[in-house]
Amino acid sequence: MKLHELSDNPGATPKRTRVGRGPGSGKGKMGGRGIKGQKSRSGVAINGYEGGQMPLYQRLPKRGFNKPNRKEFAVINLGLIQKFVDAGKLDVKSAITEDVLIESGLVRRKLDGVRVLAKGEINAKVNLEVTGASKSAVEAVEKAGGSLKVTKAAAAE
Repeated sequence: MKLHELSDNPGATPKRTRVGRGPGSGKGKMGGRGIKGQKSRSGVAINGYEGGQMPLYQRLPKRGFNKPNRKEFAVINLGLIQKFVDAGKLDVKSAITEDVLIESGLVRRKLDGVRVLAKGEINAKVNLEVTGASKSAVEAVEKAGGSLKVTKAAAAE
């Protein structure tokens, strides 16, 4: 194979429509924009405009408040931790920190911390050190004979 023999798949790059290039092209004279009006002119972008009708974003009720500096946690369930322990991806003998959870592939990224929730069963003796945990998750881990230590930032919340 040589460089001059390389070509794209047929139909992968469609031919660009050249607008306003004579009547023979089918897109000549006004270039498919109709006659006059705001949308026939250049430099017009009317996003969310509904022709004078009350726009959808104004018709919908607005309630509540979204805190701009709210914390976002990576959430994991106890059932998943048990699954990873059974598969041998998590070592029960040593403490399981957030970094260990990321290395094992259980958590993709830390965000503002890792929070453990009580969905699923756990029967392995695990020593977890995470940013946050629900009360029922702490109880479930301690019932299985392990410990769940909540560190730093979650204590302030």
